[in-house]
Amino acid sequence: MIATIFFVLAIISAWWGIVSSIVILSFLKKRGIRINYLLLRILILKYLHQYHQITRQETGKPGPWFYSYIISMLLALTFMIIGIVLISM
Repeated sequence: MIATIFFVLAIISAWWGIVSSIVILSFLKKRGIRINYLLLRILILKYLHQYHQITRQETGKPGPWFYSYIISMLLALTFMIIGIVLISM
């Protein structure tokens, strides 16, 4: 039962990471950066870095979606690991 809760939290966190990446890609596209949707899974870190650089140049600090993506994906990984450990006990 508890492991299921952690798996649900992992899925919610992963979905929030997907939402964050969509917003980041929209931001980059508005600034004229071409997005390769075919290789998106491979290039997402490149796009994340570009978002970080552009927002730092514009505002002096990284944009909020940068941290949103990083934190949500780290939480998804952490919750998934905890769920797997709890199931194997």
